[in-house]
This record gives sequence, structure tokens and C-alpha cells, in this order.
Amino acid sequence: MERVTVVVIGAGQAGLSAAYHLRRRGFAAYSEPGAAPSFVVLDADAAPGGAWQHRWASLRMATVNGIFDLPGMPKPGIDPEESSSAAIPRYFAEYEREFALPILRPVRVTSVRDVGGSLPVASDDGSLLVGDDGPLPGSSDRGSLLVSTDHGDWLADAVINATGTWTNPVRPEIPGTFAGRQLHTRDYADASAFAGQRVAIVGGGISAVQLLEEISRVATTFWYTRREPVFLDEWRPEQEGRSTIAKVIADVEAGLPSRSVVSYTGLGWTDYARAARDRGVLVRRPMFTALTPAGVVEADGSVTEVDAILWATGFRAELAHLEPLQLRGPLGGIPMIGTQVATDPRIHLIGYGPSQSTVGANRAGREAAAALRRRVLSPGRLRERLGDPAPA
Repeated sequence: MERVTVVVIGAGQAGLSAAYHLRRRGFAAYSEPGAAPSFVVLDADAAPGGAWQHRWASLRMATVNGIFDLPGMPKPGIDPEESSSAAIPRYFAEYEREFALPILRPVRVTSVRDVGGSLPVASDDGSLLVGDDGPLPGSSDRGSLLVSTDHGDWLADAVINATGTWTNPVRPEIPGTFAGRQLHTRDYADASAFAGQRVAIVGGGISAVQLLEEISRVATTFWYTRREPVFLDEWRPEQEGRSTIAKVIADVEAGLPSRSVVSYTGLGWTDYARAARDRGVLVRRPMFTALTPAGVVEADGSVTEVDAILWATGFRAELAHLEPLQLRGPLGGIPMIGTQVATDPRIHLIGYGPSQSTVGANRAGREAAAALRRRVLSPGRLRERLGDPAPA
């Protein structure tokens, strides 16, 4: 088991930003001799790139919904026709090398538990004796955190969680059974697999519109959403951007579950949205009510036969490994103050809530690193780490 000051979970845009800013604020790589304070980044993927390495090949840089530069290293010139699943992981890999970030992969975090001020107790066979119901008896609720992984355990003073949403797709529960193919956005590869078919596309977000436009070129498509999509004739970043962020922050601080940014902003008239509209395929149907073996039951009770259903229904933050900390409030969300969990200053969530965008993830990484430097290197914490008594 290794001992570090901060564990960063995830090496996508938010995690890389946090690692960069921790470096700048005096945190050393866990492997550097005598490093204190120290940090490590644990990433579940086998290669750099975060979720971008898993996105469909036809998602080109020209159609990506904005990628902000990582701190300290602008993106190199990228061909707008290049696949984002190639271009962005290449950029991330160069970034990791340039700043010698201490990233271990593939390492999957399975849980984060409070072990208070006590070190974990080991049984005769070496396994850790940490109860499922919380910290060790008699320990402090503001002491150490045990970060368990599939490659060993880490003891840390704080955790910056940057796990994103890609591994936690959302799919609504619909009664009935469908005999055809069903897949989520994260499983999509390219439109050729649907050539000549009848395809139901479910979802009211950016990805749903992108894939509707693409698939409709080779297949007959039917677009379903729960609510009527709202397309903005004009997006004014200065006004709408600030207003949207304010709304998201208010919800997250109140402890409401985090929602997608597009659920606050509506949809823009992008090139692909206009193309779908101009070809007559951007026609929304009310959400179907049930599945049949051959298709879907429409809101009016009629049946539409389809060969496949694509669930472009979004993602939720991947936070299952934090459940032992019982961070959720009575409204179902995790109350936040900036990037910090309101009830536990050891935990920072970035790429979450108002920091879901790439520019937001950058800022959140900086904010979390600065907050942890103040916490970890405050005079009181330094005395605690050195075992010195408090001044009289």
C-alpha cells in the first residue's frame, strides 16, 4: 500500500488539469524520493485520451462541440477532418510526456473509504480490515482516505475525482421486449452498420442530433424525445453562458442531481442540425411508450416497426466508487461548494456539474489544486504531518 497526499482519479481533461496545477503548486510525483506533499493519478484506461479514445470514428474535430486547450500547452494544429478519437488522445499523450505527470494505468478504482486518523489494520493474510459501514472504530472523520483499486491500495489525505461520465451511460426503462439490435451512444461505431434499416434514435441532446443526421443518410430514421427540443437561433456566450453556469452552480450547491449542460442551454443550429433539417429528417416524435419484438409503440398507440434502437440518452457522473463516503444529500445529488464536496473538504469533484465542459474542467482542476494546497500546507496541517504540538 502506497501513501500519498492526493489521489487524482481519472486522466481525462479534468484530471490532467488537476495534475498540472498540483505540480505547479509544489506537489511532487509519488515516486520522487522524499516527496511531500505528493500525488498520483490513477486512470482506468490502458492509454492516454480519456473518453475521447472511445468515441465513434466519424466524430471529426470539425464537429466536436469545442475542445479547450489544456493548461500550459496549446493544442497543435489539427486537421478539422481528423477523427477526434485519434487527434485528442495524441494531444493528451504529448501533454502527459511534456509535464512528466505521475499517471498509472490501467488502474481501476473500486472504492474510496474513510479510515479516519488511523492506519488500516491488516489481518493475518495481509488483507485490510476496513468495515463496509464506515471508518475504523475511534477514527477521525477528517483523517485518511483508503483508495482501493484492482492493482493495490493507496492511503491519501484527499481525493480529486475526475472520472467523467463515459462509463455510466443512461438508458430509460421502457416496458416490453425488442428482438432487434439495441445500442447506446457509447457503443456506436459508424452509420454503415445501419444501411438500409429502419432505426429509432432516442434522445434530445447534441449526440442524438449528430447521429440522426449521419445515420439518416443510409437508413430510415425516427427521432424520439421526451420533451420538444429547443433550438436557439443565436447563442450569445456572454449572456447565455453566464446564466447557464449560474443555474448549474445553484442546482449543485443545493444538492440536486447533476444534469447535462445541454438540458440547461438547449440546442444550437450547428451545421449538422441544419443539414438534418434541410433534408427533412429533423422531425421529432413524442417518446414511445413500449417495446414490441418488431418495434415500438407510439404515443398514439400505433406500432412502428424498426430494426434497431439507438439510445442517445446521455450519461451520468461515474461516482459509484465514492458511495462508501455517503456524500449524497436528501435531494439525491452531492451538495458542492465550488469543486469541494460541502460535507467533506477532502473530496473534490471536477468535470462535474458546472465543470462538465472542457474549459470548465480546466478551471476546476486549478481550483481543486489551489484548495488542497491551502488545506494540506496550512500551518496547522504541517504541524499535524510533522507531529509537532500546536502553539500555546
